[in-house]
Amino acid sequence: MSLAAVLQHVQVLEASGLVRSEKVGRVRTCHIESAVLREAEQWIAARRTSWESRLDRLGDRLTDTSTTSTERSST
Repeated sequence: MSLAAVLQHVQVLEASGLVRSEKVGRVRTCHIESAVLREAEQWIAARRTSWESRLDRLGDRLTDTSTTSTERSST
C-alpha cells in the first residue's frame, strides 16, 4: 500500500472522529478514540440486528415459496 493511500485512509478515519493523529517532523502518530469507536460499534450492532432479522424473514419467505413450487410441480 502506498503512503498516499495510507494517508487517505487516515484522513477518512480522522474526519469520522475515530482516529486522532499528530505529526512531529516525519513521524505521524495515530490514536484511536475509544469512546467514538464504542459508539460506532453500537450503531453497527443495531444495524446488524435489523438486517439479520430482515434476512431471516427473506430466507423463510424464499423457503416457503420454494416448498410451494415443489409441491405444485409434483401434483
